[in-house]
Amino acid sequence: MSVGEKRIMVGRIGAALGFLCGVIGLLAGLTAHAWKLGVGGWFMGGALLTMVAMFTLLDGAIAARKAEMQK
Repeated sequence: MSVGEKRIMVGRIGAALGFLCGVIGLLAGLTAHAWKLGVGGWFMGGALLTMVAMFTLLDGAIAARKAEMQK
């Protein structure tokens, strides 16, 4: 497994976790429960995590392409 493939896997896991945080924020808003981070905290945290994951995916794709070209 190359470095690019590892970065892609980390990016996919991060995107899934970011999506999960967004869903938790949505559920917190719909149920009107008092959550520690609040609705905005969960949703914004999920959005931030998803954005970082997208940059990681892009970086992994570039690294994988460079490794493929060097062969």
